Amino acid sequence: MKVLHRLLPVLVLPLAACAGSETESAAESEGTVAEAPDVVMVMPVSTQSEEARDHYMAGSHALDMARPMEANTFFEQAIAADPQFAAGYLMVASSAASTEEFTANLALANQYAARASQPEQLRIAIMQRGFENNTEGQLEAALELVDVEPVSPRAWLALAGVQGGLNDVEASRTSVARAIELAPDFAAAHMQAGNSYLFLEPKDFTKAEKHFRRAIELEPSEPNPYDLLGDVHRAQGNLQAAYEDYTMAAERAPEMGSPLQQRGHVNSFLGNYDQARADYDRAMELETMRGNTNAPFYAVFRAYVNIHAGEPEAAIEELRDIVAQADAMEAGGVDAKVNALTNIAQIAMHYGDFETAESVFADRAALVRDRAESVGSESFTRGTEAGIVYWEGMLAARSGDAETARAKADEYAALVEPDPNPRKLEPVHQLLGMSDFVQGDFASAAEQLAQAAPGSVYMDYYEALALAESGAAAEAREILEALAVYNFNGVNYAMIRADVLRRVAT
Repeated sequence: MKVLHRLLPVLVLPLAACAGSETESAAESEGTVAEAPDVVMVMPVSTQSEEARDHYMAGSHALDMARPMEANTFFEQAIAADPQFAAGYLMVASSAASTEEFTANLALANQYAARASQPEQLRIAIMQRGFENNTEGQLEAALELVDVEPVSPRAWLALAGVQGGLNDVEASRTSVARAIELAPDFAAAHMQAGNSYLFLEPKDFTKAEKHFRRAIELEPSEPNPYDLLGDVHRAQGNLQAAYEDYTMAAERAPEMGSPLQQRGHVNSFLGNYDQARADYDRAMELETMRGNTNAPFYAVFRAYVNIHAGEPEAAIEELRDIVAQADAMEAGGVDAKVNALTNIAQIAMHYGDFETAESVFADRAALVRDRAESVGSESFTRGTEAGIVYWEGMLAARSGDAETARAKADEYAALVEPDPNPRKLEPVHQLLGMSDFVQGDFASAAEQLAQAAPGSVYMDYYEALALAESGAAAEAREILEALAVYNFNGVNYAMIRADVLRRVAT
């Protein structure tokens, strides 16, 4: 997995740029007007300040190329030049490095929305409704956006993002294809198409690779297209090629830690644990040197090396160090601490240390409740409580307390009931499915887990185990074989990968 944005699970509007990379870094542009690259907009940019517009364009290209830190600096300069620039605040939110920065700038985008064009107002509405977990409202706004701006590739990419979030993959790919038809040289549109084929069912790694290679042709000096090519090579099981792709990405951005973080994942999968730690350490060093807040999130991946090496207790100790250090962060410390605590509890639960998991979940709950209070949004607070209830229910399910697990599933369903989101009950199926599995009701577990979040490797793994236990060996093996070459790092995959490989080898 990549660390690009570490915000709430809301849809961030995708951007797409033409060929032509930015040669001036955001740090170098401090105090100057950004020299805007050639960025296809089509949609209006509502500001009377040419300085704000130029910074906005430069930021758009940086965000198109998955460089949110640089983008954020440019967007901050845009709103400094025009303090009532609604779309500028929207893009600061899109590139924010913390929950607090995201919510503050989304609020400002809404505050000045009346000064913006209709397309910009719709883009703000899409993000605001995502923040409120109103995915049906997001879709309504995104459809209106393409109606208002039918020849804008950015409008179609925004719609595709919403459709993908709703798991309407066919419609999403049609929208991306329309964006590419309108602007064949949008590198980021090809990257969005490739990611769809890489991660969403039905997957097609050949098509994903084709789109990523086209992005490389369009943006040969940018690191992210090579990074994405490495992703598809990982998915194809060609780890050596992925290693080389990430090395090429690192050569194009020697100041960035992200490519080395990616290479660390490959070394983790190859069993090169010392090399993996070295890659993560250098990635953290680079991000710290350039003032980014990614380092504690890369440190989480470094902790996973211990899980891959069969030492989960060591992973928990490294994660506890991240929690202890997070208080010293000037920005993003709460998010870093919540992330590390969640990982500790997940690892503890998986390996049966329910006492540790319970204690850590209690610490996590206090933090996220404080964060919700500071945000001050009813829907965000309710979503926070739903998240707490989910983890309480999962702990009950894993520890064999079926009665509490079912009660927590009901409580979760009640909390999310107001949300206009057709996928809102997927976590309920996760809780019930995991509880059924632990109770030995494998047929029911398989049925419930089949309705859990699509693409969740952890739930897919337990669905496969439940199918195998209930006599559906062929279906179980199909899932396990797909998981065996998943090759994207995360705590859930780190915990199951060794067992998946063992099972498919027999």
